[in-house]
Amino acid sequence: MNAKILIVDDESSIRLALEFLMQDQGYTVATAANGQEGLAKVAEFGPQLIILDVMMPIMDGLEMAKEMRAQGLSPDTVILFLTAKGQEQDRLAGYAHGGDAYLAKPFDNQELVELIAEMLED
Repeated sequence: MNAKILIVDDESSIRLALEFLMQDQGYTVATAANGQEGLAKVAEFGPQLIILDVMMPIMDGLEMAKEMRAQGLSPDTVILFLTAKGQEQDRLAGYAHGGDAYLAKPFDNQELVELIAEMLED
């Protein structure tokens, strides 16, 4: 299955690295630099999975996920928070805002690839 993945992160180097990694796995990829751009991309691109940073300008990842769920955008889309905020309360906030999985940076590429494959199987 050629799943669509949206990468939302304000750091261009991370967006680029993730885009390359996901395309290498055969996924179709779109990117956005903040939550506001991300919401627009969700509507036009229709991703099956979103890799979402938490700390971003304009609209952070938690706000984007909450807004996306509230608007009923892509209810079947799974959200993977990928963030430097790795404390337990950060994880709980991620799940409370509609996240399906939470992975702290720095992360292992293989672990990320396996987690995404699992999330897309369900």
